[in-house]
Amino acid sequence: MKREINAFDYAGEIFKALPRGILLTSEAEDCVNAMTIGWGTIGIEWGVPIFTAYVRTSRFTYDLLERTGEFTICAPLGEPSKEAVKAIGICGSKSGRDVDKLAKAGVHLVEPEIVRPPAIKELPLTFECRVVFSQEQPIKDVSSRFKNFYVPNTAHSEPHVAYYGEILKAYIIED
Repeated sequence: MKREINAFDYAGEIFKALPRGILLTSEAEDCVNAMTIGWGTIGIEWGVPIFTAYVRTSRFTYDLLERTGEFTICAPLGEPSKEAVKAIGICGSKSGRDVDKLAKAGVHLVEPEIVRPPAIKELPLTFECRVVFSQEQPIKDVSSRFKNFYVPNTAHSEPHVAYYGEILKAYIIED
């Protein structure tokens, strides 16, 4: 069962969970993938609720988002369960190009209401989003304070793309 919510009533939960990681799910051609994110924000742009997620151009999630323009944000409510911690760990350390991370994590996918990417039962706070704008963040334009996020000649030297996803539906998955 899903209980519909106002996304802004749960912004604090999102901000508390982000430093530990939350999941962004994406899907294309029946390939479902989840990626742990630690950066994101919720706000209003163009008069609609927006979740902005940041994804490196080298990530498999980037490829899926570029194809479909849809994602789901899945976060724990309060302290994450052991299952949520396991999923966040796996989805933050493996590539969806090489392994089905969600199967490895043993999570339960929940049918979405509007977008293609599913929700995840173990991370019940859910935002279904459709990209309305995206913009690459060129490394040369990033403040020198944050250059340590970009390590030359590694997989971490690619820029991020900011994906502004309109929050089309927000809910909590309940048993």
